[in-house]
This record gives sequence, C-alpha cells and structure tokens, in this order.
Amino acid sequence: MPADQHTEHPADPAQEAARRRTFAIISHPDAGKSTLTESLALHCGAVQEAGHIHGKGNRGSTVSDWMSMEQERGISVTSASMQLEHRGTVLNLLDTPGHSDFSEDTYRVLAAVDAAVMLVDAAKGLEPQTMKLFAVCRHRGIPIITVINKWDRPGREALELMDEIREQTGLEPTPLTWPVGIAGDFGGFLDRGSGELVTVEPSAGGRHLAREQIHTPDEAAQADVDGWEQAVEESELLSASGADPDQETFLEGITSPVLFAAAVRHIGVPRILDALVDLAPSPSPRPDLAGRERALDEPFSAFTFKVQAGMDPAHRDRLAFIRVCSGVFRRGMTATTARTGKPFAMKYAHLSFGRDRDLTDLAYPGDVVGLVNASALTIGDTLYEEPPVEFPGLPRFAPEHFALVSPADRGRTKQFRRGIDQLESEGVVQVLRSEVRGQEVPVLAAVGTMQFDVVEHRLAHEFRAAPRWETLHYSVARRTDEESAGSLEALPGVEVLRRGDGELLALFRDRWHVRGVERTREGLTLEPLVAA
Repeated sequence: MPADQHTEHPADPAQEAARRRTFAIISHPDAGKSTLTESLALHCGAVQEAGHIHGKGNRGSTVSDWMSMEQERGISVTSASMQLEHRGTVLNLLDTPGHSDFSEDTYRVLAAVDAAVMLVDAAKGLEPQTMKLFAVCRHRGIPIITVINKWDRPGREALELMDEIREQTGLEPTPLTWPVGIAGDFGGFLDRGSGELVTVEPSAGGRHLAREQIHTPDEAAQADVDGWEQAVEESELLSASGADPDQETFLEGITSPVLFAAAVRHIGVPRILDALVDLAPSPSPRPDLAGRERALDEPFSAFTFKVQAGMDPAHRDRLAFIRVCSGVFRRGMTATTARTGKPFAMKYAHLSFGRDRDLTDLAYPGDVVGLVNASALTIGDTLYEEPPVEFPGLPRFAPEHFALVSPADRGRTKQFRRGIDQLESEGVVQVLRSEVRGQEVPVLAAVGTMQFDVVEHRLAHEFRAAPRWETLHYSVARRTDEESAGSLEALPGVEVLRRGDGELLALFRDRWHVRGVERTREGLTLEPLVAA
C-alpha cells in the first residue's frame, strides 16, 4: 500500500495527484486482461504468487476475478479496482469486463480513468470489442498505450500488427520495445530507447517474476542472438518512417506507444509499468455540468462510477466506488450528495484489491475509494465539500434484450424483490415496471444476454431466490414522455414501462416497427438511447 495512506496529516492534493496514474485495461475477451492485472500486481509486490484464470492443479484464480461465475467461465464480468505502487508512483488500476455484453459497465469505468492500456492478442490482432472500446477512449480523449500480448505463442508478424493498428485505429504506433524473434519464439526484446537487448528467463509455471538480463548492442551482436539483427533493422525502419515515441502526440491521441509482452510468463511487464509512470498523464481538473473545471486543490469532490455488492459473502455490504476529483478524501468526513442535497458520512472507506480490502484514511485526486454500505449513492452521483459542484452523469445504454422475471418459489418473494433492487442499484441490469404488469413483476432489460446469466447466478447464490424467466420479443427501446405514453400503449406490439431512474421507455419488436410508428404517428416522442 502506498505509504501516504497512513499519514496523519493530508499532503498537498495537487502534488499527490502529480504522482498518480489512473488507468484501465481494455481488450477483447481472452486477450489476457486479468492475467496482465495479476502480473502487474506481482511486479509491484501486491501478491506473492500469480494465479491464472484457467488455473489447473494447484494454480489459483486471479485475485481480481472474485466472483465464482468469473472463475468458472474464465472471463471478467465485474470491474476490479486495485492500487499499486511503482517507482514512487501510485497506480490506480481498473480492470474491466471484456465481454461486449458488459459494455455499459466498461463505459462507466472508462469515465473514471486518465489513460488506457489496450491489450492486443499477437495472433488475433485488433478484435471487434477492442475496437468498440478504442472508440469510447477516443471519444473521451483517453490516451492509449498498446500492449501486444501472448508473444510467447505463435502469432502474426510484428510489422503486420503495426500496420493493422495504424489502418484500423488511425493511431500511429510508436514501439518502445521491439521483439527479438518471431511470435512463439520470444528470445527477448530490443529497448528502442537505449538500443539494448533484454533477455528474459521465466520462472517455472509463471508463478514468480521472470529474470531479466541486459546486454549492450555490441554484446548482443557478438553473442549472435537469433533474430537480433532483424530486430535492429526493423527498428531502424520504424525510425525512418517516423514511428519513434513522442510524448506530446501520445497525449493528443495521435500516437500510441507499443510494447510487446507475454503476461502469463511476466515477460515485458516491467516495461509496461515504466511506460505508465513515464508516459501516462496524471489527474487533471475535471469539468462540471457547466463546463467549469474543478481545480485539483479545491475542496473535496468525487463521483460514483460503480456500485457493487456481494464481494464478500461473509458481509452483506455494498461498495460504492468513487473517483476522487479534487481535494483530499478523509475517512470519516461528511460530504454533500449533489443529487439530493443531503449529507453523506464516509465513515467506512476501503481500497479494494479484488475481493480483498484495506482500510484507507486518505485519498487524493485520481484515487478510487470503496465506500462501504453506501446505500444512499447511485451510479453517477457527485459528492462534494463546499463550494457545490456536480459532474456530468453517466449515460445508460440502449437495451436490446428483455425478459419477464419472477421468483421460482413464491415463498422467496421478499428475497427476490431485495435481490432485484440490489442488482438494479448496481447497474447490473435495467429494471422496468408498469401498472399493467404490476410492480412486483419486473421486466429486465440488458445490452447482452450474459447480463441475465449474472442476474440468475446472483439471485440464486446470494439471495437464495432462483428466478423464473419469460423472454419478451422486443429488441428496441426508445425514450418517451407522459404525453406520448398513452398513444403508444394503444398501438399493437408496443409497451411502455418506467425505468428505475424515472425514464419512460417504449419497447418495440424491431427497428422497422419503430420506423413504421414514427412515419404514421407524427408528434410522438421517441428518442434513441445511447448505443453500446
């Protein structure tokens, strides 16, 4: 844990912000996000041994994937937050769900970071979900460090991958390291800054850190290392084409530093940490709803980007994750919730590491803090000390899948209702209700069907209230208003329901149905929702 967590007197928030890097790891499923997270933690001394998502025998699961469903399926379906330290810099790492069904949760996480590590599979290159997440990063102006992972397995040529990044993202890749040897025969890498050869000896099973050896260019040439000459020639070719790292263009979103790694064997991971410290931006003032920036040294402010319950079965508590934007967070302080104007006491605050937690007394801009039993907070809420501030809320994505859900055992109705309310508050799924169906029979709306799997799993295991499902044949939702609701409900095949946040949503079979209504019923309010 960073030393300043046990400091009695708060430090200057602007100075502390300068030594913080808050970033997310994004990629397509199975590119190695959780494995990289574990390797970063191992290098920073946060864990003693690395586990693996697809562990066998005595191998453990990664600590960032705490839900049993994640460990069983080998995917991340929740966002993990952890704080590490490297070279005196505090690294706030937010792991994100990789599956596209959880893109809404990923979007919320990206609203809380200042940089992103985009993980690319050496064999598969840029995949669809990677490109979707890249588009969100570009929209939000988040600079991207690219990591070509799994270079210890057969894959594509390095130059070919550079061309793909350039063509598909519009970013100019500027490698910091260059592989010596083809994918699947990772002999080491060329440090393009120093010109040195770095060879790596992994530990047995990848449980412990790999050992690096540094060789001067002359030593590498004299040792006749396979692939060294080709790596030098390709690096020179990159320089001739203008693909050398540049900090200004990286922060402007024009270029992306590139590193090669094999996270499961901890190869190249120290260079990723160095790149985050040396290149990633520190927190900057955040604009409020009016566009005014809240300076880092102004009084405390933060916003809630995630709510999560069920992380510790022994404690039925609920964590609200806040990103500190200005000032100093002090455990026990009372702030105001902008949405309600009511005071909120932050007595129990933790830094989380997967399921594990550590009590924290102080936090600074860029830090992520978990507030325990924060039932009064919802996603997007702003907390502040005077003077008042309110940051922009987080959008809800357009659902495409709808299901009617009820308790399989009517004797568990109370537990079922409590579970649905909890999952709605966390943003796991959108909950819609209407007078026609009755308040006790909710319609669940999701971006992807795997969200329903999470709901079923958690209702059954956490609340002991297994659900019964009935799929509804809607695929499009539009925002509407009270004036249009009556006319829409009178149309065949259209249903109007109210979401938990008060929004009215009109549900349609498909987009052609929507177009037909728009064409024949002018004047009705039918606003598109944010697409995933």
